[in-house]
Amino acid sequence: MMNISIIGTGYVGLVTGVCFAKLGNNIICVDVDKKKIEMINKGVPPIYEEGLEQLLVENKNRIHATKDYEHAIQNTDVTFICVGTPSKEDGSIDLKFVKKAAEEIGKQLKNKDKWHLVVMKSTVLPGTTRDIVLPLLEQYSGKKAGKDFGLTMNPEFLREGVAVKDFLEPDRIVIGYYDDKSRKVLKELYKDFSCPILETSLSAAEMIKYASNAFLATKISFINEIGNMCKKLDIDTYEVAEGMGLDKRIGRAFLDSGIGWGGSCFPKDLDALISWAKRIGEESNIISSVVEVNKKQPLKMIELLKKHVPKLKGKSVGVLGLAFKPNTDDIRESRAIPVVKQLLKEKAVVKAFDPKAMENFKKMFPQIKYCSSAEETLDSDAVLILTKWEEFKKLDYTEKIVIDGRRLLEAKNTAKIYEGVCW
Repeated sequence: MMNISIIGTGYVGLVTGVCFAKLGNNIICVDVDKKKIEMINKGVPPIYEEGLEQLLVENKNRIHATKDYEHAIQNTDVTFICVGTPSKEDGSIDLKFVKKAAEEIGKQLKNKDKWHLVVMKSTVLPGTTRDIVLPLLEQYSGKKAGKDFGLTMNPEFLREGVAVKDFLEPDRIVIGYYDDKSRKVLKELYKDFSCPILETSLSAAEMIKYASNAFLATKISFINEIGNMCKKLDIDTYEVAEGMGLDKRIGRAFLDSGIGWGGSCFPKDLDALISWAKRIGEESNIISSVVEVNKKQPLKMIELLKKHVPKLKGKSVGVLGLAFKPNTDDIRESRAIPVVKQLLKEKAVVKAFDPKAMENFKKMFPQIKYCSSAEETLDSDAVLILTKWEEFKKLDYTEKIVIDGRRLLEAKNTAKIYEGVCW
């Protein structure tokens, strides 16, 4: 059992804290948002993530949230930095929250007699932990890394919607370490996990995270490009993906063609990698192409829709799904955003439904109609499927024009006219 502080209570911070509490550790969460702190202390997660609320309630006695860095650092042995790293306009990441966290931790380490481990978990570019976080910790603490305090980089590999499961049953754990004591302490924290644990340099750990996300995004954009070709030739791309996936070198995962990827990680991480490559004087041709394919892919929906409804002005279009993927309320870089933008540009009447994400989407698009049920959206001239929520499989699409971006074959079986985006 360890006493752990978590800086930042977004997806990564809260899931990390709650899951470590489930494993028997005591957790202090630190955030600047008073509302988030109150919710966590009441046992209510400020974000929707499957299984999170139950775990938070079950382990309420081991989790406490506060704004107070002093209380958090002085009463714990390990601190995880899990703050956001938003994108700047040029695609590079903004490190202001990371720097602030490092400064605040450093100030508290100055007054702490005991050795303390700092773990970087936020997604940051190679070199950040070593060249930015470490100097800030030393500057504000007046202490020496590797001697007075420890430093590691431990990237997260959590998928929204299944983040709790991913944390508790990971494929691998990566420990990038500055010194041997830090490596041993962090390894001890993960001792009950049965997956491989890879020990690397700080910068290699950072790069593993970026390279992994870039490769997964590449698989999706690749199969979408193949899918667009298949569509012209009346080939089912999913049969092609099955045949490819049986090759152990390729694998079937992330070969589902559709309208592309969104969310809080892939878009931000690929933009950051492209921007970073430019800065260090290297090319990023493959990664840049992956991003370009993904930008164009959702607009295939509008092309197919206009095949059946040539003039969209004044026509009602039902939009099923607004979250970037099922089982989350997250709309960041959702493929629904460019689709809805284009529908509005064409002066269509948009009727939308999502089980979890409507409130978030409303902040961006207050002018569209939000339906009280999925059934209500079907009362439209055409229906677009943008997120693969389980409940959409049970709808009756009889006599409907359906343009499907997520391979919902239940719709294909009943719709009057059915078009898959790239199959």
